[in-house]
Order: sequence, then C-alpha cells, then structure tokens
Amino acid sequence: MIITVIGRGHSGTRAISHTLTASGFFMGAEINNSGDLVPPDDLYEACRVMARHVVHLGGVHWDFTQLHTMPIDPAFTRLVESYLRSVLDNASGRKGWKLPETTLILPWIVRLFPEIHYIYWSRDPRDSILGSHVTDDLADFGVPYNHTDDLLRRRAISWQYQHQIMQATPPPQYRTDVRFEDFVLHQEETLSRLEEFTGVPLARIEVRPDSVGRWRVSEEKVDFDFLPRDAYYPLDAVPVSHDFNHQTISSR
Repeated sequence: MIITVIGRGHSGTRAISHTLTASGFFMGAEINNSGDLVPPDDLYEACRVMARHVVHLGGVHWDFTQLHTMPIDPAFTRLVESYLRSVLDNASGRKGWKLPETTLILPWIVRLFPEIHYIYWSRDPRDSILGSHVTDDLADFGVPYNHTDDLLRRRAISWQYQHQIMQATPPPQYRTDVRFEDFVLHQEETLSRLEEFTGVPLARIEVRPDSVGRWRVSEEKVDFDFLPRDAYYPLDAVPVSHDFNHQTISSR
C-alpha cells in the first residue's frame, strides 16, 4: 500500500504523517520535523511545470479542465519520480509520503498514481492562514493569480486555490476525507475510520485541543468572504483551551 496526504500547509497534516510513521509506514528516506519527505526541490519544480496549464479566470477562480485530459509533461513525471525515489524503491508493504505542496499538483498526481490511497485533509481556513507557509505566494510555484500585498489575503487566496484544485480533481479510487478538527476532538472515532480505510491498526498520538479555533483569539482578520466556511461553523462553539505548555503535535 502507498498512501499520501493531500492538504494545504498549516492544515495539521503533520499529525497524520506522524501517525502513519508511528504505525509502521515508511514515509521516505529523509523526513523533517513536520513529517514532510525532503528535500522538496524536484516536487516544487514539478509544481511549476503543471502550473503552466492552469487558467486563471480572474479573482479567486481557476480552470483546471485541461489538466484532466492533456498529456502529462514528461518533465513533470521525471521530477515527481525523482522526488519520490526513496518511497518508490522501498520494498515495504506500507509506505507513502506527505508534503503539503503535493496538493498543488493533485490532478496529475492522481493520474500518475491512480491506485494508491489518498487522505484528503482539511482544516478551518481561518486557523490555517494564521501562520506563514511556503505556498503563501502562489506565484512562487508558477500559479497565476491577482497578487496582493495584503499578506493574510494572499494566504487566503492560496487556501482557496488549493481547496478548489482538490474539489476539481476527479476523485481517486481510494480516497477518504478527514478534518483536522475531527482528528483532534474525536480522535478515536476518526482513527477507527482511517483504520477501515487503510486496513492497518494505527497508533494514537497526543493532540492539542487548543489548536482548534485559534483564529478566535487572534487579532488578525482571517474571515475573508470568499472562503468556504460553512462546514466549520458548528465548531465555532467549541471552547478554546490555552494550555500551551502541553507539548504535543498540533499543526502544519
């Protein structure tokens, strides 16, 4: 089994990466503290190759249609296979990778690897954009958009783009959706569902309830009108804990 985690940076993907590692999955020859397979340079360049074929429709709207049928650029395949070499060459029956920037190339990843297992990971965008991430400026990865000097708005646009590309990509055969908030607040139930998806007993890691709803105690304006928030509003009533001395895995 090969498994990958799809989700924007600062959506809490490190939690599931560490869970998979603790459960016996080989997640690459070199992994950083966030559970990312590194170095990421070849995958970053693959992002720029695919982005040439993304059409910006204006505002916060893009057209990904041609990505689903056009020939995949051989340079893209070569770069992705180079990045994943340690995973693809590993003989383990349980392996995979996590790198948030994989989300930027999801349409072609699904076409290259139609039979692997995909965990689509999401987090309330208001929490996700509180921290900086390498994908904050989509132009760094060749993605066309209306640039703004407003840092938080730039992050929100990046979140929206990655949300749209996940929604626009034809669903892979083996896919499950997980919200970071559910993983934190209802870990046992969420892991039980993931165990059914993977067919593998999964380790339990410590999580931080205070990582849910941090936007509510922030002075930053993160509630942009174009972000799809409906799925998260029921969580707005969840009490916020501020026990920041409890050292556990929380975000990315």
